[in-house]
Amino acid sequence: MKPFALLATRAEDVPADEEYRLFLEGTGLAERDLIRIRLEAGPLPRLDLDGLSGIFVGGGPFNASDPLEQKSAVQRRVEAEFAALLDEVVARDLPFLGACYGIGTLGAHLRAAIDRTYGEPIGVADVTVTEAGGADPLLAGLPRDFGAFVGHKEAIRSLPENATVLASSPGCPVQMFRVGENVYATQFHPELDLEGIIVRIHAYADYGYFAAHELEATLAAVRRAPVEHPQRILRTFVDRYAR
Repeated sequence: MKPFALLATRAEDVPADEEYRLFLEGTGLAERDLIRIRLEAGPLPRLDLDGLSGIFVGGGPFNASDPLEQKSAVQRRVEAEFAALLDEVVARDLPFLGACYGIGTLGAHLRAAIDRTYGEPIGVADVTVTEAGGADPLLAGLPRDFGAFVGHKEAIRSLPENATVLASSPGCPVQMFRVGENVYATQFHPELDLEGIIVRIHAYADYGYFAAHELEATLAAVRRAPVEHPQRILRTFVDRYAR
């Protein structure tokens, strides 16, 4: 089997390692079959796209909608690398699944409207699969309504006509979309379990997702409802595209 690649941007080792563990667990892949590339640590190496089964993109603290002058040199480099990569991914309709930051990178590539209108605090969102999502093979077997972990400052406000919304929530109209047949992105985190999001809450306590006095309330928010279904998306992606 050709490996998959996970493109990551988390600079902190603890949440970065936890993210990789969660993608391994969710996909069922061995480490040799999920190549991790930490873009915050250095330039994106040349990827042989013909040698990959597909690409995952994890989350991270970058915001695509921030003004250019507020972006670090690392973020600007990463965004330029993603832009070049997505030119080829979208043109080839290469299997791609971007989570959270991944939806921002793909949305920006498509010139979607991205801003802070539909940011969501850290917690469990009530996600509903759209009619188009119900017919999409990546969501096969998922209930029409399910809980998913979220926590993001920005989100897609509107998509171009060539993109299809697959899932939505009351606080965020675009929770998942597809362009072409094989290029996907989610605003929620399909990889996360409760242990994983608690690790991130502590790791990013000073990143503006919540105030210092809101730590306990934030921990309570992620425990308010069970999250059982989103990881299935990762396994389905691998089962569908492994080659």
